[in-house]
Amino acid sequence: MKLMVNHQTHYHYSQPACNSIQYIKMLPQSSAHQRVHYWDISIPGERCMKRDVFGNLWITATQRFSYSHLSIMSQGVVELQPHNMGIHQPDVPSYLFLQPTAMTQWDKNMIEFCQQYVKIGSLSELRCLAEQIFKKVAYSAETTTVQTSAQDAFYAGVGVCQDHAHLMIALCRALGLPARYVSGYLFDQNTPHLASHAWAEVWLSQQWHCFDISNQLFDPTSHIYVAIGRDYLDVAPVRGMREQGGVETMQSTVQVLAC
Repeated sequence: MKLMVNHQTHYHYSQPACNSIQYIKMLPQSSAHQRVHYWDISIPGERCMKRDVFGNLWITATQRFSYSHLSIMSQGVVELQPHNMGIHQPDVPSYLFLQPTAMTQWDKNMIEFCQQYVKIGSLSELRCLAEQIFKKVAYSAETTTVQTSAQDAFYAGVGVCQDHAHLMIALCRALGLPARYVSGYLFDQNTPHLASHAWAEVWLSQQWHCFDISNQLFDPTSHIYVAIGRDYLDVAPVRGMREQGGVETMQSTVQVLAC
């Protein structure tokens, strides 16, 4: 299946901004799971490309001029390979994904919730846990932010794909199972206009298993991988800083279409 992605992020400022730097992780890579036929990122200013410890490509862009709006355009064509599901990076040891982070902390109540459904840590039990997380934390757009942690979402009872992924990761790490955060895109022929997507993966039986809790999907047949990390902060599509600018507003749109 060949997919075309168009991801636009627009920033507007109430006063002129200047001397800014952006760290952009919107670069999918070819693998056994996916073949990147074409990909381009457009952003004003000087830029350079690097690779992080998890193997993700990222662009550093600097703007040494004054501006009132800034647009980042990311687009390309990716073909999914139906018989090669998921991405395994042998140079990145699985134990890195046992490390606790501020976004994936757990407490006694969360562990007790987990232990109701997981006894031996089998794949079937983890899928049951994923179903229960979806019931526990109802999907509700714009109810949380990128700063919301797994604990916050657990007690709030609402969240989005990022929160579902963080909660699954936190509970699996509490069980001693490596779990990682994946950012990317999801193709849904009924809903071509989506935000960028996120899901969790758990290392079990010497391979990574997909847990897209928001959609209750356990095979990444419609998923484009962009970046992998311990939590959202490792893979945020755009992070940066600037001088001045006043109040910032941001609008992001994503379109994923079959082609």
